[in-house]
Amino acid sequence: MCGICGFLSKKQITLEQLKEMNQTMYHRGPDDHGEEIYVIGQEYQLGFAQRRLSILDLSELGHQPMHSPNGRISVVYNGELYNFHELKEELSDYPFRSECDTEVIIAGYLKWGIDCIKRFKGMFAIALFDRDTQELYLVRDRIGKKPLYYWHEDGNLVFASELKPIMSCPDFHHKIRRDVLRQYMFQQYINAPDSIFEHVNKLEPGAILKFHQGTATISKYWDIATVYQQQASKPIATYEEAKETLKDLLIKSVKGRMIADVPLGTFLSGGYDSSLVSAIAAQLSDQPIKTFSIGFHEEKFNEAHYAREVSKHLGTNHTEVYIDENEMFGQVESIASYFDEPFADSSQIPTMLVSKLAREQVTVALSGDGGDEFFCGYNIYDSVGLAQKLDLAGGVVNGICQFPLFAKSNLIDKLPFRVRVVAGNRNPRTKTQIGGENYIQVIEHMLPGIALPCKFEIEDRYQVKNWQTKRMLLDMDTYLPGDILCKVDRASMKYSLESRCPILDTDVMEYSFRIPHEFKYKDGDKKHILKDIAYDYIPKELLDRPKVGFGVPLDKWMRGPLKEQLLAMSEEGFLKQQGIFDSAYMSKFIRRYLEVGDRGPATGENFSKTAWSFFAFQQWYQTYCK
Repeated sequence: MCGICGFLSKKQITLEQLKEMNQTMYHRGPDDHGEEIYVIGQEYQLGFAQRRLSILDLSELGHQPMHSPNGRISVVYNGELYNFHELKEELSDYPFRSECDTEVIIAGYLKWGIDCIKRFKGMFAIALFDRDTQELYLVRDRIGKKPLYYWHEDGNLVFASELKPIMSCPDFHHKIRRDVLRQYMFQQYINAPDSIFEHVNKLEPGAILKFHQGTATISKYWDIATVYQQQASKPIATYEEAKETLKDLLIKSVKGRMIADVPLGTFLSGGYDSSLVSAIAAQLSDQPIKTFSIGFHEEKFNEAHYAREVSKHLGTNHTEVYIDENEMFGQVESIASYFDEPFADSSQIPTMLVSKLAREQVTVALSGDGGDEFFCGYNIYDSVGLAQKLDLAGGVVNGICQFPLFAKSNLIDKLPFRVRVVAGNRNPRTKTQIGGENYIQVIEHMLPGIALPCKFEIEDRYQVKNWQTKRMLLDMDTYLPGDILCKVDRASMKYSLESRCPILDTDVMEYSFRIPHEFKYKDGDKKHILKDIAYDYIPKELLDRPKVGFGVPLDKWMRGPLKEQLLAMSEEGFLKQQGIFDSAYMSKFIRRYLEVGDRGPATGENFSKTAWSFFAFQQWYQTYCK
């Protein structure tokens, strides 16, 4: 785990400037750093830099940038290849010097070309330069566990694990992409390939960027919609086979992620996914594994006692800390420094705190991320299933409301809220993204002009009839990499902690597509097959309860200690000078939110998330754009 940055540019960037770019990611790799610049042809300079968090082969032999023996290939790399031992056996003719996986990337490229990526299983962001072809490759792992940004303009390319190195690159202009802001305000994150800045993009998961003579071309080597269709065409015949094989794959995945030359543990919330991962790790380990959880004094948010009971059953070396509101609030000011883009998923705060706790004892932590998206775990999937059943009736109601007499009297606005949601859900490209129209109307007033739609209008790329499956695929393409994995990466790397996700193993993901949906969602039981595997390790009574998640008292904060700051951010004169939001409308909206409060979710007018998205944007803006 580390951070990488660099460039292939006609502009003159000095070694000192490259070091300054790299230093902005010190938290990602405090153990070592390397920066090198090379002349490429008559026009270009190539700069490669890395900050290293040592996990495998702690010696100097793991130093980056790393080169092939003849100097043809240079690599900087962030991540872990969990199958690198097997690959080394296939590459035995290469003169390996180290025990780290970086050399496997070089050896694999020399033998198989850029198609070597298809053989790599793990999480990674790779920059590789081939001097024979003078081509620079940027590669991101299949599901987007590791981040990779690039700035492409005027025939030059700058790349980095975070935006900070790019922002500190000479001549970078902090020109905001205003068309992404509506979608950000609604979704609370900016999805790949977009970023907050013009000419800067995130490389999408499963993508390869080839940069040659000033031109960038992008291809996909792994794509959710394509791989799903390939795998779903080979469904598993029986539940028993699906459960047995999935369990074996999860054991193999956890085992591979326990390889490290540094202390390792697991996050344990007491929920199904983290408990299952912890249980498998505990069974594989020859000594009690370390598990970590945080608790909250507000009982409705607290799962610590559940995690404690699971740890007792598994016999883990458990560390639990109760977090008070002041400790959570103390993280607010650091958000913009570690999340380089506007990011408003408030669960980032407790995620940072549990990462801080774990880092006091370990350098690597296993998590349960991915279980909800791949095995139908979110509560929204219940609503989506119901919406599909009611869709025909909703279409009829919508059609009636379009009759001139009813349209003139705005009949649809007089219907109960839930009926309006189903009746108004007519866009075939957003069918599973039900609701939110009240919020969208408000956001459109806040940010007038041409903009990306608030919802992701891409559902037509998933050729499936079942809406729950379609929504799961959408979440794998958007919410999982754009929000969840981004959150965990930034929160854990703030404390130089590597997070590994066994459920997001390539073989597990692809096999999940072969498992019939009724094995995942059985009679309203979400994640049925994953729960069934968990019960092989942990009694059902320790796990079977409603999903809680990390909670943060946003309304209390924004109407309390953050109120004056929020008022200053929304002051009409400031907003007019900033020139992004409709100053009069935005100022009025914030004041109404602070004074009137929420009207409750049943009306679709609970605006705490919208206000927090605005706050997070302004906090980011003040950090990087003033």
